[in-house]
Amino acid sequence: MDQPRLLIATHNRGKLIEYQEMFAGLPFALVTLDEVGIHDDVDETGATFAENAALKATTYARRSGLLTLADDSGLQVDALGGEPGVRSKRYAAGGDAARNEFLLSQLRDVPASKRAARFRCAIAICSPTGTLWETEGTCEGEIAFAPRGTNGFGYDPIFHVAERGVRMAELTTAEKNRVSHRAHAAAGAKRILALLAQT
Repeated sequence: MDQPRLLIATHNRGKLIEYQEMFAGLPFALVTLDEVGIHDDVDETGATFAENAALKATTYARRSGLLTLADDSGLQVDALGGEPGVRSKRYAAGGDAARNEFLLSQLRDVPASKRAARFRCAIAICSPTGTLWETEGTCEGEIAFAPRGTNGFGYDPIFHVAERGVRMAELTTAEKNRVSHRAHAAAGAKRILALLAQT
């Protein structure tokens, strides 16, 4: 019997690979927005990660007719008043390297003791009928003074993971999938999906 499809509401290949790893063993076939013919993005107009995740999950579930998982995640830096926050992907023009460089420039005069930061991830799962389940995860750390590492994406090269003593981009995929903000949120999502699979 064919497995039910779970739409992972992202065009980000890195995110999809992480979810495939974290949801291994669940009786769902993971599909992407592109695979179901949805090529545009939902405007992230929410004031919080949770609001944006719910907005994307409900919109794409309605459009696709599939059980849909969406997330919104980003970086919060204490010395910047919680910025970039929900604007993490739009914090500076250009790609990941440009955003990392801009963030480091904002912290040029901030000492190591004042560079606390955290990654946050909110996940929303929505049924085609509009029922919504939500979960969140956090990973604490600090902003380093220079990028290091080649794994991951986004701010991973400048985020020093407190509990591991290395940059997020220096972790293997398997290690990242145990300690990251997305991993903690996905653990809650996995429990939700396991229950849904039984219904």
